[in-house]
Amino acid sequence: MGGAWPPLPACADEGGVSFWLPGLFGSFAAAPGNPGWSGTLISYHTSVSAGGGKVFQDGTNIVAGLSGQGDLALYGITYTFAQPVVGGQFAVSVFNVAGRNAADVSATLTGPLGNQISGTRGQSLTSFGDLIPQTTLKWNSGVNNFMIYGTGDIPVGDYDANRLANLGIGHGAIDGGAGYTYLNPATGYEFSATGGLTYNFENMATQYQNGIDSHIDWGLSKFLTKQFDVGIVGYYFQQLTGDSGSGDRLGPFRSRVVGLGPQANLLFPVGDKVSGAASLKLYKEFDAQNRPEGWNAWLTISLSEAPPHPAAAPVTVKY
Repeated sequence: MGGAWPPLPACADEGGVSFWLPGLFGSFAAAPGNPGWSGTLISYHTSVSAGGGKVFQDGTNIVAGLSGQGDLALYGITYTFAQPVVGGQFAVSVFNVAGRNAADVSATLTGPLGNQISGTRGQSLTSFGDLIPQTTLKWNSGVNNFMIYGTGDIPVGDYDANRLANLGIGHGAIDGGAGYTYLNPATGYEFSATGGLTYNFENMATQYQNGIDSHIDWGLSKFLTKQFDVGIVGYYFQQLTGDSGSGDRLGPFRSRVVGLGPQANLLFPVGDKVSGAASLKLYKEFDAQNRPEGWNAWLTISLSEAPPHPAAAPVTVKY
């Protein structure tokens, strides 16, 4: 039930927005999946804010009192290969995001032409975001599961440096890392942790380049039945190097945030040929630095090809 999804508004770095959305990988992140095609749909809501004393560079504007809300649908498809690659299970994915993003500021200190602006300003946008390709390679050894992944941002989404609200981030990025999942059917306990680093390319519209970001997502759960488990999830996001570029008017501007909350996951069949999974995660953020903080909710539905019935076909590949 773990996965990687497109970045969302109101998060970190330039304008408080990062490529990596903390919480993308959760429980079961490194557990192998079913070979074949799978699809994922996420209903995502976020609400964040930063006090009026915190100043951000948002595109060509310097703003204070930043807040944001998002009601978005994240969707993607994955193909998982049955034939092992270097002894592991290889999968390729592509994701996108669509929906409504809104941003408000209590004061815009300087505009793109240097004009002084004060008061309250709000803006919303309903559109599509960037494309996010991803690859994963997973290995299984008993109760231990291991993963490496690579992903990135293709900046084709709706973005305008003069807008407060965007669904694209305005620049390319690459991200990679590794994960581990402990999954013990005998005890019913599961624990997952995934860490990675993001390199951001320069935003050519603003000549602003975000620094290198680090992130750790984790989840702990207990199966109450063979199909249903509950637990907790969390994340830690820390920018390692400062922002730069000729368009950077606020200096290094390193950001940080921590999130924690409950989760519940359900496995269910959809006929004989499709397996389903549903997941609900809630995060409350705290200890934010140079980024808004708030809360976010994820409702995820995933459908994949069911594995062959043992009586119908022999198992030729074991992960």
